Amino acid sequence: MAIEKHAPQAVNPAMFCAGCGHGVLLRLIGECLEEYGVEKKTLVAIGVGCSCHLKTGINCDLIQSPHGRAAAVATGMRRAEPDMFVFTYQGDGDAYNIGIAETLNAAYRNENICVFTVNNTNFGMTGGQMSWCTMPGQKTTTSPSGRDISITGAPIKVPELIATSFAPAYVARGCVAGPKEINQLKGFIKNAFEAQLNHEGYSMVEVLSTCPTNWGMKPLQAQKHMLENVAPYYTIGEIKPRKGAN
Repeated sequence: MAIEKHAPQAVNPAMFCAGCGHGVLLRLIGECLEEYGVEKKTLVAIGVGCSCHLKTGINCDLIQSPHGRAAAVATGMRRAEPDMFVFTYQGDGDAYNIGIAETLNAAYRNENICVFTVNNTNFGMTGGQMSWCTMPGQKTTTSPSGRDISITGAPIKVPELIATSFAPAYVARGCVAGPKEINQLKGFIKNAFEAQLNHEGYSMVEVLSTCPTNWGMKPLQAQKHMLENVAPYYTIGEIKPRKGAN
């Protein structure tokens, strides 16, 4: 018998651009909040950018962090409210460019929080500027001729940096390209939740997402581009599995 699924009450209809992956991730987080029974005891630190839409998109207590500082705000939440479930929600420009110090320091301290970062290879809301995750040759408003990595350096892989440099509980990278990838991503999110609930420490899940508006593509074209050109560089899978997990 088919199982009827209902939209989680923890989230509201998304306000993101057509074809954007933020809404899918938000739905998955909402499902996990309810499945683990923490939707009424959750604190969220959101970044500046497309993540600002969580103000109306999620029915949890949240704080709008200064640009890039969500991990530091989440650290304060964890210290002040040790019995609450705490996670951050940011984009790659917010978490990696502007907030790289806060992001790395939270991982270095192994803070018992979940960090969700949407990597759509640009600054999504502020005009489509180049970020550290912008792909080689990718055109953005600040790299109109395409990113030249001989000048800017190569796209950064923060999850790999955290997994190999520190001692986090769990690090993974997922994708919202299709049903297979979405189901896999939910498994990563559940592992991040369980790591925090079991007091194992810091967890990061990076999520590859399309950005049709700033990529100048239609949604299906952007989805194809993500799988064929972005995912081969930003490898999908568990980068640092949880200790003792099957």
